[in-house]
Amino acid sequence: MADKSVVLVTGVSKYWGALVAKQLLDRSLPQLGDPKPAMGILQVIGVDTEPPKVEIKGLDFIQADVRNPNFLELLKTEQVDTVCHLVLDEDSRPGETAFDLNVMGTMTLLGACAEAGIRKVVLRSSTTVYGAKASNPAFITEKHPLQGDKKHGATGHLVEIETFCSGFRRQVPDMILTILRFPGVIGPHVDSGLTRYLKQPIIPTLLGFNPLTQVIHEDDVVAALVHAVFYDKPGAFNVAAEGNPPLSKLLALAGRSSVPVLHWLAYWSDPLMRNHWPVDLDYLRYSWVADLTQMRTELGFVPQYTAEESLREFAGAQRLGKYKSQEPVSAKDEELLKDTLERRRRMKEQQAATPVD
Repeated sequence: MADKSVVLVTGVSKYWGALVAKQLLDRSLPQLGDPKPAMGILQVIGVDTEPPKVEIKGLDFIQADVRNPNFLELLKTEQVDTVCHLVLDEDSRPGETAFDLNVMGTMTLLGACAEAGIRKVVLRSSTTVYGAKASNPAFITEKHPLQGDKKHGATGHLVEIETFCSGFRRQVPDMILTILRFPGVIGPHVDSGLTRYLKQPIIPTLLGFNPLTQVIHEDDVVAALVHAVFYDKPGAFNVAAEGNPPLSKLLALAGRSSVPVLHWLAYWSDPLMRNHWPVDLDYLRYSWVADLTQMRTELGFVPQYTAEESLREFAGAQRLGKYKSQEPVSAKDEELLKDTLERRRRMKEQQAATPVD
């Protein structure tokens, strides 16, 4: 293992930044596939424009914007080794403010990292960058062109960021740049486009279309980001749960029913019903399932939750608020505990198979 290093996490007042910083401070390595981490952690510095909403014990917080001209000096002064950049406005509506924060902010940060000689940068992205097209292959590899709709705020910004990163890698070949592309995030606590879609009283789908889907549990998103900080794995990686249920099954597993809408009517009314759709309507029409070969073989990461387990847990969490203490345990709750036990068994098997130095 290399000498212990300083890790800087941006966006620590937001959901992902706070969770990743806490995991790093806990020295928690959820994935044990690689017995020799590339680095240890000496210090975790959290940066954001406002303090974290909850106390993160051990975090060295600095209130700052990554676009601040003095951010370069911060990196140099604190002798930062690794930056995990998690500042991202995920509003689906395009706008200059979000563009400046997402795209220009990331470009500015990468420029400062290059000048400061930062060894590694980890970025969070999405498999929506591939776009949802009728011509998509059954499983989209990391080499597939980024055809995500640039008119859709967050997706368009991520396409811009990743396009910039392609050139940046050539200009700064010595820096380890890791990009993790996640699909729809599901879980009992996360606020994502997918969870907002599934929490609606009426869930619209496109009549006649039932594409395969892909999800990842919120805990596995954090685990993958932490894994990328500890292990030196340059490149872009698709990261998702095992299993690709069709949209109809996804809704059934999540305990939700849908109302099919004629696709031409949905596209016509999209500007009026923007809040009812998780992303661009094409993502409910065509398949955009990512290939996970590189996740397993090169990144060395295995999500703990399958797609079905993630969706059943989400459904269980939604039911909890409606339960009364005297109600008996339901069949779905029996299934939820069964999933938990199965997941724990897989984790023990992975630990047992990991060689110990």
